[in-house]
Amino acid sequence: MRVARWQTFAPVANPLQEFQGEVNRLFDQWLGEKGTPAYPPVNIWEEKDHLYVEAELPGLDPATLEVLVAEGNQLTIKGERKKPAPEKGFWHRQERGSGRFARTVTLPYLVDAEHVEAKLEHGVLRVQLAKHESAKPRKIAVKAQ
Repeated sequence: MRVARWQTFAPVANPLQEFQGEVNRLFDQWLGEKGTPAYPPVNIWEEKDHLYVEAELPGLDPATLEVLVAEGNQLTIKGERKKPAPEKGFWHRQERGSGRFARTVTLPYLVDAEHVEAKLEHGVLRVQLAKHESAKPRKIAVKAQ
């Protein structure tokens, strides 16, 4: 008679735990600490020597907005949207958020914090960041022997 040893679910559980960890990481990346979508939504792209960031901030007063660069590749957008109050009448629905917010994104390259421009036009914040010299590609001369 052959005796088979009982195996636990460990070989199956480990990949499942890894999968759950990856799913949790993705949700943490897209959702804030309170389980709400990250605000403001941003687009990030690059062209040659610059990175560009756009953030949707409709109805925001530019005086309440802060743009910070830290650690060479961390961009933080902070601000506050005042809660609107109807002059007469009452609310039927209020879906637009209000209050303070802060969004920090990790940029794909180091940037030069001395060469950053930010403009708020028509409810869209546009930030232009110059890539740091170490992030720019360098042409290497090939020597023959």
